[in-house]
Amino acid sequence: MPGKPAFPQISEAEFEVMKIVWKYAPISTNEITDKLLQTTSWSPKTIRTLIKRLVTKGALTYEKQSRVFVYTPLVQENEYISQKSSSFLARFYDGNLTNMVSAYIEDDKLSETEIEQLRSIFSRRAKKGEENKGDY
Repeated sequence: MPGKPAFPQISEAEFEVMKIVWKYAPISTNEITDKLLQTTSWSPKTIRTLIKRLVTKGALTYEKQSRVFVYTPLVQENEYISQKSSSFLARFYDGNLTNMVSAYIEDDKLSETEIEQLRSIFSRRAKKGEENKGDY
């Protein structure tokens, strides 16, 4: 599709690295490693390999500052998550959001709190739609 960014295929492990970079960029190799050592059982070598893969795939870029590599994302978090969500919806629910939400509700995958949050979102959306009706 012209105009749409091509999103690299990112593994689950690489996604964990990206979440750190999105949150803290610009961030050095050592800082990424320190943060991931707190939440994973990966070795520093594994983490460096994941970072290199993300650079090769075009998800990260880096700048060498003296003897330190500092990384920033080339893919924005909200755009990546939106693309992955659309892909998931198309793959498993034929692109139909209603089918997905219905499946979660019917399988008791949503708590009462989550259902209330959805009601609130729908209610706000409906009010917004009513306000915009006269804007033609």
